[in-house]
This record gives sequence, structure tokens and C-alpha cells, in this order.
Amino acid sequence: MADKRDYYEVLGLQKGASEEEIKKAFRKMAMKYHPDRNPGDKEAEEKFKEVNEAYSILSDPEKKDRYDRFGHAGVDPNAGFGGGGFGGAGFGGFEDIFDMFGGFGGFGGGFGGGARRNGPAKGRDLQKEVTISFEEAAFGTKKTVKLNKYVECDDCHGTGAAPGTSKKTCPHCNGSGQVRTTQKTPFGTFQNIGPCPNCGGTGQVIETPCSTCGGTGRVRKDVTLSVDIPAGVDNDSVISIRGQGEPGVNGGPAGDLYVVVNVAPHKIFTRRGNDLYLEIPITFAQAALGDTITVPTLSEKVAYKVPAGTQPGTTFRLKGKGIQGLRNGRMGDLYVKVNLEVPTKLNNKQKKAIEEVGKVVTDDCYQKKKGFADMLKDLFKDKN
Repeated sequence: MADKRDYYEVLGLQKGASEEEIKKAFRKMAMKYHPDRNPGDKEAEEKFKEVNEAYSILSDPEKKDRYDRFGHAGVDPNAGFGGGGFGGAGFGGFEDIFDMFGGFGGFGGGFGGGARRNGPAKGRDLQKEVTISFEEAAFGTKKTVKLNKYVECDDCHGTGAAPGTSKKTCPHCNGSGQVRTTQKTPFGTFQNIGPCPNCGGTGQVIETPCSTCGGTGRVRKDVTLSVDIPAGVDNDSVISIRGQGEPGVNGGPAGDLYVVVNVAPHKIFTRRGNDLYLEIPITFAQAALGDTITVPTLSEKVAYKVPAGTQPGTTFRLKGKGIQGLRNGRMGDLYVKVNLEVPTKLNNKQKKAIEEVGKVVTDDCYQKKKGFADMLKDLFKDKN
């Protein structure tokens, strides 16, 4: 835990970054270090894992709050922050303390620090993008994603040993996974414990490797998965699917799959958070006299009464006609902006009718126009 970088630093952010800033930063960094873009690059692979871990904490409001207050100790289930002694600080015993010193050996008698046998390790995390429609994001959907990834070998069930055989105890280290070396110096005798070179620290060797996977215990395969996308997801939302990454090492858990959601834009609606925005053209008669207009929502059509005297650009709110919140389930609102449309194609009869209306509907009928005319009089009265 002490070696972990600050999660905000990992994503290139300052503490207190908004949810949207965290999403954008994660997407940028995950794309940069994605294994598919950096084949064989172990450093990029580690940074990709680091980015995913940082996002899994900072994208969760509860975990983010604990992290902001307590740092890594607040989100590490093994940290036990708040307790006393070494247990409360997260140490697991003398062996862990020696590990902190990088394998420093004791003088003359043999405290063997440092290297421990290779234990279980989590498999590689994977990332996949999926594009959905605006409506699918609002109401939720199921999508099928295809991956080409390493999976556990069916023939040997991940052991790496040929069917009918099994791994054997390493004769070099007698199954301990470690070998002790002794070095005499003028200052005393140094003893060091390191991984067994014969078994790689596992304590076991494969005498007859599986012919299907060549003893690795895994094979590359095309896999199809069904992904549940909940209602309310937005662009760049990330869905974590536990255990659908690549197989673990030495009995470790499989990695996770992170599905990045791309939402296609809508033809008439725009979205801000859980609220929707829509613009509707209305005529001069509808604006002046009032009218009942039809307003589309994502699920239905509703009637709305536009009051008489409505001005261009007026925005009305339809409560609860937006998008369901991803975390709280509350519905957003629909904001409808009415725009006055001026006719552009008129015949002589229509032009005549508008001229007659203009003679009857004088400046006194227009509040803004009348007020503007009064301001002009005040502006030029001293210049006449």
C-alpha cells in the first residue's frame, strides 16, 4: 500500500476533480496504456492495471469519499486503519517487514529476508468498447461483445500438465519454491533466500506438458459475452465485469473486463446529466394566442399548453420526463425551448393578411417594442 501512487496522480488529476473529469481522464489514460496498443510492453500493462484500479475507486462516490479522507488505507480492505499496533498499520508479520528491505540478509546466522515463493497472482484486466443508441442508454439494454483473449485450457484445466498426469514436487527445492544461498565475507556470513530457478518459485514442475497449451495452462480463444447495460448510463461510462479478464497465475483469480460505453447522439434531444433538452418551433399565432402543442419524450408524446403571449426562446420544464439516474434511480426533467418561426414563403393573399394584422396589432400590443420606442424617444429628445 505504501508503494502505491496517489490515484489522482495516476489519472493526471487534482484532488477534488469532478465525476466528468475523472471519466475523461480514465478514458484517455486507459486508451494510452491498453495492452492491445502496447503488445509485449510490461510497463504499459502495469500502468493499465494502475489506471483501472484508480478509476474503480474514484468513480465510486463512497470509495472516493473514504480515499479523500484516509488515502489508500481508507479503501484497502486489508489495511485495518483505525486499529493499533502493526496489525492496524497493515503489516502481516516479520516476513512482510523483511520484504520491505528488499531481501536484506542477516549477519552470521541466517535471517533470510526478502524473496518469497511465487504466490497466486491476478490475471490481466481487459477493456472493450461498445456503442449503444441514445434510447438504449436511457432505458438499459443487453449487448454482446466479442473478445480474443487467453482462457483456461480445457484439456488440462489450467494446470499445464498433460491429461492423466499432474505436477510433481520440484526436486531442486523440495517443493518450497525457494533456495538458500550462503556467501562468506570479511564481515560475516550472509544468507539469502531467492526463487528456485528450476520451478520459478512455484515449488512444482511439469514433467509432461499439455500438448494443447504447451504447459502454460491457457490458450487464446474467441469469446462472446452478454453484457447488461443499466438504464441511465452516459457516454464514457465504464461497466466492470469481475472475473472476465484473463486467467490468473498460480491459482490466482482471473482479471476483470472493463466495458467502456459510447452513446450515439440523438437527432432531436441533447443530454446534460439526467436532464433532456429539446427545441420546438411554433408559429406567431401559437405564441400570441396560446395553443396546445405535442411534445415528444423518449417514451411517448405529451400535450403541453403554451400560454398566450409566449416569447421566443422561452423554456418550459416537464418534470420527470428526462432520464433515470444511474445511481439514485430518480428521473431527470425535460426542458423544452420554443422558437418562433417566421414564414419565408408567402403568396400575395398571405402577405396582404399579415399587413392587415400589422395595422390592427399596434406597438401598444408589444411590451418590448413599446419599451424600446420609449427609450429611443428619451435618447433623442434633447437632440431635436
